[in-house]
Amino acid sequence: MIRTPLRPLARILQARQKGENPDRIERENIRLRHEEMRDKMRQRAESRLLFVGVFFVLAFTMVGARMTVLASSEAVEPRASTSGANIVAQRSDIVDRNGRVLATNLITNSLYAQPHLMIEPERAAKELVAIFPDLNLERLNKDFSGSRKFLWIKKKLSPEQMQAVHDIGDPGLLFGPREMRLYPNGKLAAHVLGGASFGREGVHSAEVIGTAGVEKAFDNYLRDPAMDGAPLRLSLDMTIQAASRQVLEGGMKLMNAKGATSILMDVHTGEVISMISLPDFDPNTRPNGLIKGDPSDSPLFNRAVQGVYELGSTFKIFAAAQALDIGLVNPSTMINTKGPMQKGRFRIRDFHDYGAQLSVTDIIVKSSNIGTARMALDIGAKRQKEFLKSLGFFDSTPVELVEANGAKPLLPKKWADIHTMTVSYGHGMAASPLHLAAAYSTMVNGGTLVKPTLLKQQAVEKGPRVISERTSAQARTMLREVVKRGTASFARVPGYEVGGKTGTADKPKPKGGYYKDKVIATFASAFPMSDPKYVLIVTLDEPSENSGKKPRRTAGWTAVPVAAEMIRRTAPLLGLRPELDRGELSKVVNTASE
Repeated sequence: MIRTPLRPLARILQARQKGENPDRIERENIRLRHEEMRDKMRQRAESRLLFVGVFFVLAFTMVGARMTVLASSEAVEPRASTSGANIVAQRSDIVDRNGRVLATNLITNSLYAQPHLMIEPERAAKELVAIFPDLNLERLNKDFSGSRKFLWIKKKLSPEQMQAVHDIGDPGLLFGPREMRLYPNGKLAAHVLGGASFGREGVHSAEVIGTAGVEKAFDNYLRDPAMDGAPLRLSLDMTIQAASRQVLEGGMKLMNAKGATSILMDVHTGEVISMISLPDFDPNTRPNGLIKGDPSDSPLFNRAVQGVYELGSTFKIFAAAQALDIGLVNPSTMINTKGPMQKGRFRIRDFHDYGAQLSVTDIIVKSSNIGTARMALDIGAKRQKEFLKSLGFFDSTPVELVEANGAKPLLPKKWADIHTMTVSYGHGMAASPLHLAAAYSTMVNGGTLVKPTLLKQQAVEKGPRVISERTSAQARTMLREVVKRGTASFARVPGYEVGGKTGTADKPKPKGGYYKDKVIATFASAFPMSDPKYVLIVTLDEPSENSGKKPRRTAGWTAVPVAAEMIRRTAPLLGLRPELDRGELSKVVNTASE
């Protein structure tokens, strides 16, 4: 930097020549130099003030923004730090065919303790027991006074419980936010949904996993982040489910049954519109399974799928349909029904004496064991087995429930002639009501195989043909006659052309033999029979209708009235308009004058 001298020689010489005072030049240069220095210092000070001002403005802006966030947020308890990746807890919803929510997620909190941070552990333990009576005071005191650094107290809390724990005021009691599975319909469709619980757990979240039903069967789908929250759509209709459950529960009580189940199925798609098993449970508070006793007594037992029963005379339509399909008989063929029918040391009898012979149609209408057994012998064991296998009676049902895999039908070890006869009328072989629903759908839908499903179907996919369309039409006529003039006369529902077959089977004893006063009563029905759309199976466990002098346990007196009321309630909800029975059209006379 070059500085100008205060007394430049050239200007001094010039000033002397002019007679001026040279000192004035020095004073002027000093003044200019001071002004220059002053301007630089002022500029530097202004820059520093501007920087400090901007800094304070930014600082106060950040403080104000943070105070605004804190003021508008909800207060939460301090969270303990955890290591590792967060647990993804999001789980897709489950909805019915119309989009109604069956299972969803709810934000809740868990309660855990860090005993080393607790101030008054004994007082905290007493107050926790007052809030949660199921906790053990002695156990809590031991945990709080021991060497443990962390323990879970409650996995799920209601808002009221959370506030009560918060009021205890102990810093060692902490809350962890998490998701829980909520079933807003309670017991409705409990056996289909199954339930969910927690898998891997952390302080901040927990893994929700399926434990039964479709929750477990579709666990990977429901937990898959790639699904982006798309719900699982079931085939159930919750309006139909609610109406059916109400009727079935009332019927179970009126008929003094220990249990009951019903299945409503679309005969073309195999969609299960309604599936009920009683007694049932609330999946929000899923109970523990039975350790001792009969597993079927547990409310967790799904009778529709897991219940493997001898289904009695409901099987007779299969023998008749097979005999018709292979050309052994026609609906009017007369069969010898004179009894008892002797086979070795076994005797087969009918419930009533039906005379020396009956037509094939009347064998189904009157439910003759002897007539059915004779047709089965003509069919033969090999062809009978192949036919029942084609209907799905040799394997577990393919329905999307984890419980279905363990419900395989019970078959005779050696398929002798006596087994051919007894199986034809539903004894000596056991299957689930869901097996029966699928088989009856095949019988009445034109003869193509139906596989039951709990998922809503977009289109009808016909399965392989089991019987001809002609045989299916003949079977429908027989089933309709059973309601018109046979053992299911209580199933007459005006306007809906109900057809079906009753079945009453003695319950087997655990150690062999059969009870004389305990039965499984089943009614397998379809409607409307002129153009079948739905199959309904109703099964009652140990029913007894006691309005008369003697208890009446047959399906015609127990299961049939329950099924009739269920059809009466649900058919309009299914969109089926009542129509005049085609058989009644011939009675209509035109009385108008010409």
